[in-house]
Amino acid sequence: MKKEILTRLFLPIVAIVLTTVACGNRKANTGKALSEDLTAKKMLQGVWLDEDEEDPAFRVIGDTIFYPDSTSQPAYFQIVKDTLILHGSNIVKYQILKQAPHLFMFKNQNGDVVKLAKTSDRSYLTYFGAKRPAALNQNKLIKRDSVVVYGNDRYHWYIQVNPTTYKVVKPTYNDDGVEVDNVYFDNIIHLGLFRGATQIYSHDIRKDDFDKQVPSQALKQSILSDIVYTGASTDGFHFNASVCIPDSPTSYQILIIVGFNGSIKYKI
Repeated sequence: MKKEILTRLFLPIVAIVLTTVACGNRKANTGKALSEDLTAKKMLQGVWLDEDEEDPAFRVIGDTIFYPDSTSQPAYFQIVKDTLILHGSNIVKYQILKQAPHLFMFKNQNGDVVKLAKTSDRSYLTYFGAKRPAALNQNKLIKRDSVVVYGNDRYHWYIQVNPTTYKVVKPTYNDDGVEVDNVYFDNIIHLGLFRGATQIYSHDIRKDDFDKQVPSQALKQSILSDIVYTGASTDGFHFNASVCIPDSPTSYQILIIVGFNGSIKYKI
């Protein structure tokens, strides 16, 4: 009986001790994994040039890397042991091969060695002005309309492409093979159809309307580029919507069919 009582008392104590130790180790390991090399981070401050071509690669201020082109977004970075970690749309890691006050060497995404040299020439600061990165898109209002005679009726379709401030971030690679984020602005496109003076269909179309036709990961990086009229048939009026990943050959063409009764169908 005493032995049974002691066992009941002892087992919970062991469980508590093991849990405490495990939690302690987990916290210690987490802290260790996130510890940064602040000396290396401080050494990286300044403007760095591609050693061969002497073109500016990036500028480091504090914990942020800035790029010379007007489309790449600044990126928060860390240096942990021999690894440069960039935090953008994705967390990307690059192996540091060598670092000195005026030399920085690392391997890019393709395994190529990138060799950079720090410059004290202040003229290079002009590449990193106070201007914000420019978002890429047409950034203009586009209007189209036409009258179509079908059967005994006259129809009037109307399309208006409206630029928005909705940002679409797409990872890409710069000349050094480093992943950077480019920002694009999406569009909202109004589509209207009238039979004489009677409105049949009127709707603001967004790229999310095509979430069943376009894979989610592709849709996230895409913009609704345009909608164009392609013709009419017995099932209604046909329009072609282009959902595109910017600066990429990837494009989804979705057929929009507006029925004579105002119904709407999407087909990839």
